[in-house]
Amino acid sequence: MVDNHFFTTALDEEGELLAVSTSTGFLERAPDSPEVAKRFADLHPGFAPVSAVIEANRCLYCFDAPCTVACPTHIDVPKFIKKIASGNLEGSARTILEANILGASCARACPVQVLCEGSCVMHRNNERPIEIGRLQRFAMDALHASGDPLPFSPGEETGKSVALIGGGPASLACAAELRRRGIRAEIFDARPLPGGLNTYGIAEYKLPLIESLHEIDMLAQLGVTFHFDTTVDAAKLALLEAQFDAVFLGVGLGTIHKLGVANEDRGGVTNALDFIAGYKSGAITMVPKKVAVIGGGNTAIDAANAAVRLGAEEVHMIYRRGPQQMSAFAFEYEHAKQEGVRFHFHVTPVGLVGEDRVEALKLAQLETSVDSSLVPKLEEGSELAVDLVVLAIGQGTHTSFLDGDKVQLDKGRIVVNRVNGQTSYPKFFAGGDCINGGREVVDAVADGKRAGIGIAAWLEVAHANA
Repeated sequence: MVDNHFFTTALDEEGELLAVSTSTGFLERAPDSPEVAKRFADLHPGFAPVSAVIEANRCLYCFDAPCTVACPTHIDVPKFIKKIASGNLEGSARTILEANILGASCARACPVQVLCEGSCVMHRNNERPIEIGRLQRFAMDALHASGDPLPFSPGEETGKSVALIGGGPASLACAAELRRRGIRAEIFDARPLPGGLNTYGIAEYKLPLIESLHEIDMLAQLGVTFHFDTTVDAAKLALLEAQFDAVFLGVGLGTIHKLGVANEDRGGVTNALDFIAGYKSGAITMVPKKVAVIGGGNTAIDAANAAVRLGAEEVHMIYRRGPQQMSAFAFEYEHAKQEGVRFHFHVTPVGLVGEDRVEALKLAQLETSVDSSLVPKLEEGSELAVDLVVLAIGQGTHTSFLDGDKVQLDKGRIVVNRVNGQTSYPKFFAGGDCINGGREVVDAVADGKRAGIGIAAWLEVAHANA
């Protein structure tokens, strides 16, 4: 057993996570989950110390570094890499954490190919870009392995307090900024563990659950308070508004959309987020032989790759447009093809076959109508035999509990001042997927960081004018 500040983990002989318990929740993995963990080995394994130093010394340490500009949280990339080269791993981790408190998870989950590494000057000379993500992970892994506390402390207490709704990356980053300024931060999350998509929704081969919890523990070191299994509705929000000096809304998005076909609630139909959370927790350790994933985004890709690694003989991705129109990154698409995922483009599901459980998908080819919309050619339909259908066709919003007359919404998303994250109601701030519609972890962190700084500034002005 490993005891941390607010959670306890049980590991097997090889260090694989078996269970996590908290004061209010318990997440237990199945007995054979170490075997599942082996199937989800790191997509990009960490550096050995010597290799990390060699890679760090390839960096040109650009003065006006485009990699830093490309990072939404603006980590000083040359600075943290130079500290790795000189052997100052604590200083490297500090540089990362000062800009991004979730630097460890972002090192694993960020699409570095299109952010920092995609902007590396090495590209100009047709050379391999510096492996910034793996170097960032190396510094953060070293900090976690050392058992040392965070390289900075909470600020002097101000007596002010903020309630943060949702325990995902945006709220975590906001809470860190608040605590560094001496403002009490309490996070309210509906699930038994915090972390949002970092804990429940990112593929295990990118971000293992235990790594997300390491970062939660760092937030606990800063004095952030967590309230698990706590759903915030309109009534609860009103109470929190009365009790706290400000409120941060980091509620993410709602449930994944359904297909809208008959008998969709039958057995063998699930959604990608539940599917990913299921295998990360150990509740799902295997899948049927034939799996179909509906969608063309990065979450759909993660679900399809997971199905392959969980033992499916056939994994099909169904997308209504072509590969160029997929919202998934090109490198994710190429990776899925290497995993053995089969792609079906320009088709859409129009029905399910089966009595109690799904046995096949009815598919129709799509054509462009006179108004440029896509419509199915029903006369050219086909059936695809499947045992499991995983939906990844976008998420709804999760803002129905807000007073639309108080907090301005745009198509269900919260409208904020992009400079400080403040909503139309001055006491409320927001960030993450509930304002941007679902982007990357690092974007949510940047939103939360910006809002945390904005809240502190607003509270200081409000206090001065009181």
